[in-house]
Amino acid sequence: MLQRDRASAAMGMVVERDEPGEAAVSMRVRDDMTNGFAITHGGMVFALADTAFAMACNAVSEGEGDADAEITVAAGADIAFLKATRAGQTLTAHARRRAVAGRSGLYDVTVTDETGDVVAEFRGRSFTTRRAEPGVAG
Repeated sequence: MLQRDRASAAMGMVVERDEPGEAAVSMRVRDDMTNGFAITHGGMVFALADTAFAMACNAVSEGEGDADAEITVAAGADIAFLKATRAGQTLTAHARRRAVAGRSGLYDVTVTDETGDVVAEFRGRSFTTRRAEPGVAG
């Protein structure tokens, strides 16, 4: 999935972990990712958390050959910003599946800085569609 994600690539995101129900993605904050107060723009922190969330929702276990036939998308998300960061810092978003009921899921994502301090907490709600992933024969 991330191989085709041009937005995440443009932000320099790096996959640290990609497993069913769990993912970690990191990003070094650049000068062009800061706001008028010289702190990391909240939209950049949200995008990092959202990318880890998407990966955790769409990762496939071995033996789940049919799982590529459907994609999971965000049905909604909320974020709480807890600590400001600046250019030069590295942020990591760690997403974990909390619950799945039918086609709906709930995921928590913790964003930390390079010292391990919590920068933001994100909660994502997912929905599994019946649409095929682009490029996957169905």
